[in-house]
Amino acid sequence: MKKFTTKKSLGQNFLVNKGILDKIIRAAELDKNDTILEIGPGEGILTEKLAEKASKVIAVEKDRRLIVPLQEKFKNKSVEIIKADILKFKIENLKFHDFGYKIVGNIPYYITSHLLKTIFEEWPAPKLIVLMVQKEVAQRMVAKPPHMNLLALSVQLYTEPKIVSYVSKGSFRPIPKVDSAVIRLVLNSNQRLTTNPFDRLRVLSLSKDDQQQFFKLIKTAFAGKRKQLKNTIGAEILQKTGIRPESRPEELSLNDWLKIVSRV
Repeated sequence: MKKFTTKKSLGQNFLVNKGILDKIIRAAELDKNDTILEIGPGEGILTEKLAEKASKVIAVEKDRRLIVPLQEKFKNKSVEIIKADILKFKIENLKFHDFGYKIVGNIPYYITSHLLKTIFEEWPAPKLIVLMVQKEVAQRMVAKPPHMNLLALSVQLYTEPKIVSYVSKGSFRPIPKVDSAVIRLVLNSNQRLTTNPFDRLRVLSLSKDDQQQFFKLIKTAFAGKRKQLKNTIGAEILQKTGIRPESRPEELSLNDWLKIVSRV
């Protein structure tokens, strides 16, 4: 592939550290039966590794300049290159819910929250997710009380997140301003066992109203996170769940919040 000029507007920082590539591959637990949805293949350095281990790789790339070079590079391999904005991607056209898939990618960091929300709420449930994200964002995802936050609660509602490895900024070209981390998201067991991957509410054992209430409650509480919960949620509801009214939102676990939702 010819020398490529990256675009800052697309968040393009290509991974060049081969040792980190190997860590991503190991975290994805690939075998010859796997179909991989790769987000942001860039110049295809990770794509090549994925194609060696998996049955098929479907790589979604937004930058039109990369499409033809990627197609040329992988024309004799089981790799499909699709030009699309992943946040607007019509994933139902791929029929993933018929056979399962894994998600792997070195994603533009500015889309992290939006992408995860889309995957969790709109896409068929993947078997596994392995992403490169900003270091601080990864640390927020795996947070526990007394350091809980909105992102941690949203991610942990659907998955069990684990930081696989921290990645220095020098592992990328061009070199970004921040360090990164490889994070592995294993879907909670009740989602992996569902027969209908699109049925998010059933697998979470939450009604539509309960799910809306969950996100409404945590957003309200964290909007005033220095305040005691008795001032944002109400002492009566907290007392019913055995949670101290003086507690602050970052001190509560996911299970605490689900208890509150059940009492609202």
